[in-house]
Amino acid sequence: MQILTDLVQVPNSWHSITNPIWIGNSEDIRTGLPFSRMSPYWQMFLLGDGAPTRHLQLLTQSDIVVDVIAMTDIGNVTDNTLIGIDEIPAPRIRRQIWLKSATTGEIFSHATSWWQASTMEQYLKDPSLPIWKSLNQEFTELYRDLKGVYQGYCPELVKAFGYPDPYWGRHYLLWHGGVPLTLIYEIYSPAIAKYLGADHL
Repeated sequence: MQILTDLVQVPNSWHSITNPIWIGNSEDIRTGLPFSRMSPYWQMFLLGDGAPTRHLQLLTQSDIVVDVIAMTDIGNVTDNTLIGIDEIPAPRIRRQIWLKSATTGEIFSHATSWWQASTMEQYLKDPSLPIWKSLNQEFTELYRDLKGVYQGYCPELVKAFGYPDPYWGRHYLLWHGGVPLTLIYEIYSPAIAKYLGADHL
């Protein structure tokens, strides 16, 4: 599949947490958060190193589908990110998706990822597949390097999620063989509270 010839051109924008209530860093992720901030179940989900699509599948007992919103060639620009995009060499592709229940159609998460164009062609041959599934097909060993976790507002996602903000989000690098493959920024719908319980105790 020729990824670069199938790109969708969209405005240079992506969804992120704005006006954060709280921001956590790598040290907060390493030591864990007070349960009054985030419950132990939410911490295992958001601060662990497992694949979120796989976790959602296990939690909901439903297949999780990837709805690709856009694949955008952003070239050498930093895309208004402040989260380490320089770790991903240019030229870059921005991929934006929903993670949804195949059974109900409910949206659980919005994710934006940035890839070097040649890396995406090598490792993400079918962009409609979850990243973990694509990489598992290649027996690719991964390290999920969580960099930040956030709670705050993203008004653009209220209609899609069907729940009022604030929302939880995070960003991380996926590494393989000592090289970062992709930078990922995720925002989660409160819908997952039906499976994880309240987000704090």
